[in-house]
Amino acid sequence: MDRRVSEAVRYLGYGKNAVDDRTRNLIALSFQELEQVAAVKSVYQFFSCIVEKEEEVRIGTMEVRSRNLAKNMKGCQEAAMFGITLGTGADLLIRKYMVTDMAKAVVTQACAAVLLEEACDDLQEKIKKEKAKEDLWIRPRFSPGYGDFDIHHQKDILRILDTHKKIGLSMTDSYMLTPTKSVTALIGICKEEMQCHKTGCESCTQLDCQYRRN
Repeated sequence: MDRRVSEAVRYLGYGKNAVDDRTRNLIALSFQELEQVAAVKSVYQFFSCIVEKEEEVRIGTMEVRSRNLAKNMKGCQEAAMFGITLGTGADLLIRKYMVTDMAKAVVTQACAAVLLEEACDDLQEKIKKEKAKEDLWIRPRFSPGYGDFDIHHQKDILRILDTHKKIGLSMTDSYMLTPTKSVTALIGICKEEMQCHKTGCESCTQLDCQYRRN
């Protein structure tokens, strides 16, 4: 099983259970359809980063009170702020199947999550290479809603990056991104090399999550 399929299976919550042929076929078809309609767009900027005490972080003009984010950004003098989306096409495809085929809708949701994670990884790698030219290193990306990093800061990031105008990314009154297959995040930048810049399951402390990589 290749990595992309295994990631979709993880998002579907199979864990270590075997996946039947019908689900495998649905996954393969969903990836094909999503690749035809998804249009990845992203925007990012670099800002100064100041970590004050153990739970106060200032990224440019954005002030955040978060012990988790402060730990992630400790030692960083700069940070990248980004927004990224698969576009409205992925949302429309999922909504279509929610009406006509719920099983297909669930699988398409999982596959879209995989494509979004891949897009985030690609953008993170781009930022890593850009900063490597300055002999700088990056930290794991960290999004509003992770740990005690308040989801309300989603609004700050969208405003600062002007994502609605630049990539068509906005949010609802309940701070959910729209298009739904989108992410905002911060990446700390420092002068010292870290062991890795992994994200997701590798840096998450929720060990009992049903979607956790084995």
